[in-house]
Amino acid sequence: MVQHPEVLWAQRSSDSDEEKNILYVTVNLPDIKEATLEYNLTPTSISFKTKAGTQEKEYAFDLDFFGEVVPEKSSKKLNSRSFNLHIRKKEKKSEYWPRLTKEKVKNAFLKTDFSKWVDEDEQDGHVDEVPEDMDPMGGMGGMGGMGGMPGMEGMGGMPGMGGMGGPGGMDFEKMMAQMGGMGGMGGGGMPDFGAGPSGSGAADEEDDSDDDGPPPLEDAEPAK
Repeated sequence: MVQHPEVLWAQRSSDSDEEKNILYVTVNLPDIKEATLEYNLTPTSISFKTKAGTQEKEYAFDLDFFGEVVPEKSSKKLNSRSFNLHIRKKEKKSEYWPRLTKEKVKNAFLKTDFSKWVDEDEQDGHVDEVPEDMDPMGGMGGMGGMGGMPGMEGMGGMPGMGGMGGPGGMDFEKMMAQMGGMGGMGGGGMPDFGAGPSGSGAADEEDDSDDDGPPPLEDAEPAK
């Protein structure tokens, strides 16, 4: 028994740009057997017939359009999930078609494609998406990579610059070297230098300097 496939549709309209005066028609049918596909688009109608799925069931539909279209300026593309059509309307007109079909009848298999639909008064500012069979971020991939800029992140992190906090450490060594006669000044300067990332430990370093501070300084001073 021949079945109706699900058919989704949306549209754009323009009274000046024919490339924006189109119909989006999608036959939502996975695993279409290309060798069995019969498709015919005329200025007033469309017919479709194929076998699909592992059991190769037969599917078909035909309908008359509300208005005329231009087959030679229309395109089609088959993928593993669906059969996609971009059909050019013949008459350039800013108003939408009120429906896809000529006759005002209810077709259970024909539905609005809300993933592509844009209201008539909002279409001018809308940018249409890339066709489904293509990667939506393909053109933006390089730009995305630039946004990531791993190298720039390394510069942003600037471990070396973080180490530039180290010059504070160098002043600290000099101050510690003068701790014998200027201990009060050394201790007084420490909170200022510790006001950075490690500032919270300024007061504690006076207490722990005997354990943590001297060993590195003793190793560093001979190097001078």
